[in-house]
Amino acid sequence: MSDFAGMEELLQDFLVEAEDLLSGVDNKLVDLERAPDDVGLLNEIFRGFHTIKGGAGFLNAGELVTLCHLTESLFDRLRNGELKVTPERMDVILAATASVRQMFGDLERGTQPAPAAPALIAKLRAAVDGEDGAEVPAAEPGPAAAVKVPRQGEPDWDVLYETVTGKAVVPATKAPAPVAVETGAATVRTESEDPVVKAALGRRATDVPGASGPTGTRETERQRDNSIRVDTARLDQVLNLSGEIGLTKNRLNALRSDILSGRNDTETLHALDLAVSQLDLLVSDLQNAVMKTRMQPIGRLFQKYPRIARDLARNLGKDVELVLVGEETEIDKTMIEDLSDPIIHLVRNAVDHGIEDAEGRGAAGKPQKSLVRLEARQEGDHIVIMVADDGRGMDAERLRAKALQRGLITDEEASTMDDRQSYNLIFLPGFSMADKVSDVSGRGVGMDVVRTNIQKLNGTIEIKSELGKGTTLIINLPLTLAILPVLLVRLADQPFAVPLSMVREILPIVPDAIQDVGGRATMVVRGEVLPIVPLSMLLGWPRERIPQYGVLMQAAEWSFILAVDSFAGREDAVIKSLDDFRPKGVAGVTTLSNGQIVLILDMKELLDAAGDRRGISRNALIADVVPALT
Repeated sequence: MSDFAGMEELLQDFLVEAEDLLSGVDNKLVDLERAPDDVGLLNEIFRGFHTIKGGAGFLNAGELVTLCHLTESLFDRLRNGELKVTPERMDVILAATASVRQMFGDLERGTQPAPAAPALIAKLRAAVDGEDGAEVPAAEPGPAAAVKVPRQGEPDWDVLYETVTGKAVVPATKAPAPVAVETGAATVRTESEDPVVKAALGRRATDVPGASGPTGTRETERQRDNSIRVDTARLDQVLNLSGEIGLTKNRLNALRSDILSGRNDTETLHALDLAVSQLDLLVSDLQNAVMKTRMQPIGRLFQKYPRIARDLARNLGKDVELVLVGEETEIDKTMIEDLSDPIIHLVRNAVDHGIEDAEGRGAAGKPQKSLVRLEARQEGDHIVIMVADDGRGMDAERLRAKALQRGLITDEEASTMDDRQSYNLIFLPGFSMADKVSDVSGRGVGMDVVRTNIQKLNGTIEIKSELGKGTTLIINLPLTLAILPVLLVRLADQPFAVPLSMVREILPIVPDAIQDVGGRATMVVRGEVLPIVPLSMLLGWPRERIPQYGVLMQAAEWSFILAVDSFAGREDAVIKSLDDFRPKGVAGVTTLSNGQIVLILDMKELLDAAGDRRGISRNALIADVVPALT
């Protein structure tokens, strides 16, 4: 039974507000390290902890109140000038925010938060009293319970470990190996050879976004946040449009009665035409207004990344600043949570792989501080998200050589790849440029997941890089997942819908233009030899005639010509998901204006399914399974 029976709504409201506040505090702490005397920042962080403490008090979460009160007291002395911001105090504060985030996890599960680590509480009390350098006793003193004093400027790893696990540190009897654990948004390193400690750290590391593991998310431990904040002005607009639609409906009912009673003169028919046109306009406006209620500023997603970049950079000994641009850009709420992990991977990769170490930047004549830029903007009916660094850039030749070494491509494929295709090699499962596995990277399990998750959102990801200058990854996403622009194609008389975002152009298939390359049907489009993939083959339908038209499509880094019989036009499809029964290769269904139900095809899944049946790669599928059509 929940510890908060009867207070569920209050608890949920508190968690939504407090998570935003804590994320804001994390970002301000990163800024505070750069400007330790900024009184405005100190006041804002103080108010953040004070507000969280107040909400926790209403919920009778005593342990959370205690931790926030101590941290608040420390900031009260800092903002009044009685104490100064030092690296040691910052480490304790960051450990406190990580512990607060853990307590939020307990609250999400409906339980009262467990107490913060005694060593952390003692360290906070010492910091409030201005005694940061004093040794802090462990929770259960014993013969071997001494806590080491960190070196100047180094985090107190023992305190951070106890914050994460709630257990006292057991001193190792031999030189320990470093183990990494992520706490909320922070990556910290502690030292232990104790297998029990390693197991605890391993379990905790899978609880946070971006952590190593099959999923790298906390979805298994927490439900998705289905709540949404909506500006009352937008709700008022929806209400007004609903009222106008009601009036138009009444007008149509009156006209219907007139027509049924025999009035079908020109004036009545003209009034009917005007009413239908007005209804069409109002429904369109209502649809747009409802879509806007689902839109949220992407800044709520971005605000946690500066802390992640700061902690990882510090762990790697790099000086990195994450610059946020376009935080006010709005995106569909349902997409924000799905974007969290992909962007974490991109930011981590930029800091780890993209940015050189201090020695490398000095040799290249670059400033010591490196910049990673996370930007969002709206372009037409798409959202563009960019992660750019000013690091070493990508070497296409080295990428090809590494993929060859790992057996991911053949010599023939490597010799025909241009730079763009070489950059896309990083998206192959198992690809990694790291020569050894570390706690941050090296297993090649990140970028392929990024691309897969972006494609699930009907988006694309593109890489631009210049050796020695830096790398930019560009994500293109639709504004919303509720409406999908599609191209309607036909096999015989049966229409199917394919996402318009994948369509580059439409061209006729002329038998004389089909070339037989190795027994496969291809066409040359502006000097590029492209395979012809009949839609009938992907669906398992019999091929009775040569298709008349081709749709030049871009699926990931592969281009091909989808052969179809004819077209039925373009539509903005309102997607209806198939929850109980979803055939392979079908993303959903939509209803046309004539009432006909049309399947929306998942082209990537169709290509993968065809590849699975033959046990070959998609590239080999496109090259091998298409029969000659001549």
